[in-house]
Amino acid sequence: MSVGMWPKQKGLNRKQKQRGEKTNMAYKYIAEAWTKPDKSYVNELLQQRLITWRKQPTTIRIENPTRLDRARKLGYKAKQGYIIARTRVRRGGLRKQRPKAGRRPKRMGVKKFKPAKSLRLIAEERTAKKFPNLEVLNSYWVGEDGRHKWFEIILIDPNQPTIKTDKNINWITQKQHHKRVFRTLTSAGKKVRSLHKKGRGAEKVRPSKRRGAKGAK
Repeated sequence: MSVGMWPKQKGLNRKQKQRGEKTNMAYKYIAEAWTKPDKSYVNELLQQRLITWRKQPTTIRIENPTRLDRARKLGYKAKQGYIIARTRVRRGGLRKQRPKAGRRPKRMGVKKFKPAKSLRLIAEERTAKKFPNLEVLNSYWVGEDGRHKWFEIILIDPNQPTIKTDKNINWITQKQHHKRVFRTLTSAGKKVRSLHKKGRGAEKVRPSKRRGAKGAK
């Protein structure tokens, strides 16, 4: 096919379109590798990274996201006002050391204590306390071992002029979204309250899972 026979493309030339296709394919391969990390090259990378992550502070700011495809899908952009932080959370329930003083087994307070939040939501809340001037946009899993789980949190600076002028993200600067993570308005918080499910079968989880059906006593 000669050059003059190529169909016209609106807004993009051929090289730009090919470059965009290559970028999409790169994100596709990254996503496939992270879907089953134990069976891809991610397994070896995590073994090396976890050695370093264990020595780092509980919450640390990082320059670039570990999972670029997941971060971009959840709203991250490489521009001013977007911050990435990695947080470590201890795995397991709320089991405690068995008390030495005598008491009834039901008053021991050792077993059958489970957190009402997910570890991802706990990571978001701890990160928000570490950066009180930022708002949590979303988060995703990046690794775990026998004792801890690591999550990366996408944070937004609502006072940044670039954020205020961006029509896609300036909603987070409004006052009703202030401290949204502590009011379970993030994706992790809504999942804990079963608000991701709509329609038939979800009548008793609206407006909230704890409240039950509207008008119910």
